Amino acid sequence: MIRIAVCDDEQCFVEQIHTILSEQAKEISSALHISTYTDSGQLLYDVEEGAHFDLLFLDIEMPGTDGMSLAGAIRRFLPLALIVFITSHTKYAVKAFELSVFRYIPKPELAACLPLALKDACRLLERNSNDTYVIESPRRVRKIAVDDILYIYKDQKYAVFVLENEELPVRRPLEQVLAELCGEERDGGFLMVERGYIVNLFHVDKMEGNELFLDDGTTIPVSRRHQREVRESITSYWRARL
Repeated sequence: MIRIAVCDDEQCFVEQIHTILSEQAKEISSALHISTYTDSGQLLYDVEEGAHFDLLFLDIEMPGTDGMSLAGAIRRFLPLALIVFITSHTKYAVKAFELSVFRYIPKPELAACLPLALKDACRLLERNSNDTYVIESPRRVRKIAVDDILYIYKDQKYAVFVLENEELPVRRPLEQVLAELCGEERDGGFLMVERGYIVNLFHVDKMEGNELFLDDGTTIPVSRRHQREVRESITSYWRARL
């Protein structure tokens, strides 16, 4: 399921974009869920409250929070989302590319450009899905890059994902998390090194004795029973990437 948000202060354009996307949904393999907005402030509020979108189509010129400012604010909550700017004026094109948006579409070319933008976005999102992990809680659904996970530890009934600047608890057994991170279409890279710890080998600097040293300075204990397995796994992982 690909979650899409469409935001334009003119209802006619919202309806036009929604119609084109709905028609194209029949021709692509991914299921789409489309939410529409005519108020940029409402979209930002929903995102801040936990709404998740994979792809956003934003008008640049809107009252209140314009599309450029809206994109910058949304990036803080949905850093992996693809953003497409739609506008009547080409003068914004250069600034749009500076913001690393996925695509820029002039409104007069909606019918021609929007279907291709959707197909390309869906193809990219599907390809990137193996490089991300979805964190779910009662209030928020969030997609994080697998490489951003330093390690995961057990805290009672929660698996706590440790990123560089935050920790994200998920009510899920560590064993289930490990299975999800090492699925058939993923390249592995995660290892249970102690009963209460899963480590991302991507962030391992070295192993000395019964400790792993991560690139952020964290040390993780390795149980005696797992030391040989961990050492061999680290060696294989590094050699495969030389």
